[in-house]
This record gives sequence, C-alpha cells and structure tokens, in this order.
Amino acid sequence: MERKDFIKTCGFACLGGIGMAAFLESCSTLKTGSGTIMGTDLVVPLTDFETSGGGKKYFKKYLILNHEQLKYPICVYRFDEQNYSALWMACTHLGAELQVFGDKLQCPAHGSEFNNKGLMQNGPADTDLRTFPVIIEQNQIKISLKAV
Repeated sequence: MERKDFIKTCGFACLGGIGMAAFLESCSTLKTGSGTIMGTDLVVPLTDFETSGGGKKYFKKYLILNHEQLKYPICVYRFDEQNYSALWMACTHLGAELQVFGDKLQCPAHGSEFNNKGLMQNGPADTDLRTFPVIIEQNQIKISLKAV
C-alpha cells in the first residue's frame, strides 16, 4: 500500500469511528430529569433510573436533575436499589457547572475532578462537593434541599 492510500484509508477509518461514536451516543438512554419539589425535598420516581432492552430491565448509573428553582443541577448516582448519592454540580474551586463522565464529575474550567460520592480527586479544587441526604420512600427518591 502506498503512503497516499494508507493516509486516505486511515482518515476514512477515523471519520467512520467518530460517526459511529456519535450514533451510539444518540441511541443511549436519556440521563436527565427534573423531579418535583415538595416542601424542602426534590422528589424523583425510582422508575426514572429504569431502562429496558431485549426484554430485560436495566438501571442507569446516574441521573442529572435540572429544576428551574435550582441554580445548579444535582447528579444522583445509583449504587444499588437502596444506596444513592446526590451531588451539587458546582465546582468547589470557582463555581463552574460540572460535567459528568461515568463515575466522575469534572470541571470544564480548570479540570478539577470528583468521584461519584463527591470526594475531590484532582485539584485545583481543595474541598469535596456538597452532598444532599437521600432517602428512599414509596418508590421515590427524596433529596433534602434544606439550605440550598
């Protein structure tokens, strides 16, 4: 194979890979929701974590909850049917809104990283994320928003 053909083939392979990744991402289940504010709690049905495929029920690892009354979204991670963590998606360094990448949250401004329990992993942030108490009651997740 000549150099020109090799470069052309590699270029098409890269473009195909990028296109396939975009296609697969668009097929993934939506991981956002809003919930309902009831008193001082943000309430989310447990069924918001459910998804299905091939006749089987699966669970999303996390949900990002956006609500008009909140300045920042809250990311809720599901560890098992009774254990969840709810994290304020504001970087503790300078307050930029965090982005979720699987089991970590990352600051697009300066690169701080936090794990799925809100613990700071890499700076420049030097404190953990704000977490919210979570209880499971009547097939709902209740996230206490006191003093938001």
